[in-house]
Amino acid sequence: MENKTFESFGLSNEILTALASLRYRKPTAVQEEVLAPALTKKDIMAQSQTGSGKTAAFGIPLCEQIIWEENKPQALIIVPTRELALQIKEELTNIGRLKRIKVTAVFGKSPFKIQKSELKQKSHIVVGTPGRLLEHLQEGTLKVDKVNSLVLDEADEMLNMGFIDQVEAIIDYLPTDRQTMLFSATMPSEVERLAEFYMKSDRLALSLESKQTKPAIQQSFIKVGDMDKPQLLLNLLTIENPDASIIFCNTKGAVDDLVTFLSKEGITVDKLHGGMDQDDRLAVMSDFRLGKLRYLVATDVAARGIDVDTVTHVINYDVPFEKESFTHRTGRTGRAGRKGLALTMVSDKDTYQWQTVRDYAFDETDELTEVFPPSQRLVSRMQAAFEKKSQSRLTPKAPRNKELNKGITKVYFNGGKKKKLRAIDFVGTLTNIKGVDADDIGIITIQENVTYIEILNGKGSFVISEMQDRTVKGKQLKVRKARK
Repeated sequence: MENKTFESFGLSNEILTALASLRYRKPTAVQEEVLAPALTKKDIMAQSQTGSGKTAAFGIPLCEQIIWEENKPQALIIVPTRELALQIKEELTNIGRLKRIKVTAVFGKSPFKIQKSELKQKSHIVVGTPGRLLEHLQEGTLKVDKVNSLVLDEADEMLNMGFIDQVEAIIDYLPTDRQTMLFSATMPSEVERLAEFYMKSDRLALSLESKQTKPAIQQSFIKVGDMDKPQLLLNLLTIENPDASIIFCNTKGAVDDLVTFLSKEGITVDKLHGGMDQDDRLAVMSDFRLGKLRYLVATDVAARGIDVDTVTHVINYDVPFEKESFTHRTGRTGRAGRKGLALTMVSDKDTYQWQTVRDYAFDETDELTEVFPPSQRLVSRMQAAFEKKSQSRLTPKAPRNKELNKGITKVYFNGGKKKKLRAIDFVGTLTNIKGVDADDIGIITIQENVTYIEILNGKGSFVISEMQDRTVKGKQLKVRKARK
């Protein structure tokens, strides 16, 4: 395969500058294969493992082709979980930031009214879960007549979660003259049928599952009695001493119990499952991404939307109920070219399901190693190093967009829709400031009582100063740097 650069795809300076700031050094295998045909609006069906860089593979072409002046959504991305929706929103916002691209995420268990208000504003790309997207379409709060690109991400998981009927109902609302891109870690027959029915006959089918593109994950398993599992896990963690680890359980009750056990042992750990409030889930995910947590215990909800390059270990405390979940769980490690370790704990009652998983996830060329419980002597010898690392203060990782955000200031105005303010009113006022033009104004978010505007090119402080004595549409507003 020819080693390409992002410059070789003819991308705009705004996109290339953003990619460089975000530390995208060179295209991954899936990006090399997808970018060129996606930029020419080719329909694409790609089988690619999680962690392969496929979000950027479809996100870069979408951001490149967006027409900023168009207020209605031009691209729709359907995903199985809210965590993945938020991850994609963040990544595409960063890629398209210098083009001022607005990405809106919609999902359940979040106020419909707030999403409706956001969709009334300029939204170039909408990403969401099937149920909430369909609800907005049925209520008429999501306009899709200008959508010319559709992305189905993690299509196999949407099938597993029973979303296919809703996905098909959403597609029926869309213009037939569009590009469709489908990405899936596995390609069951139902997903292939979906592609056959809704994609063009000359679609490009890609399978990026070669040994060269597979994540470097050392796969192993250990047999265990149920009563021994919590202590055995602790012993394994002690000798492995991971930098960052996700421990998967099948139920939220198992997650809660394991977190209680590990916490009593003095380990700083947090949890993630569907029974938690949305804000709590987002806070935990943020802490884990930024390196504030070393251990995260989670249900399969975390197998989507956690894109953390530095996860060294994934431990399946339970063999997953769904064989497909094994691929998505273990794909949380071995990302971005790094090596990872995946260990599955197999109790007697898991024997049949573990064999089903093995038949599904491994072939005769894959290495799968059985490991055995460590001796107490080995655990004792490793205890000091484990405790030292556990008690050491973690150095938070710099957000990937730190460099990109250097010249950007988010500015708060205490006026919004209730004062009948529109984006054009703010743009007109700001461009009347000497030295400020439209290219210095980024994403504008107008809410009921407040407005947030990103000011680019290092001009944020200057704009705030100048706006102290100016009005917007004849209204004097409080103006300051946004707190978040």
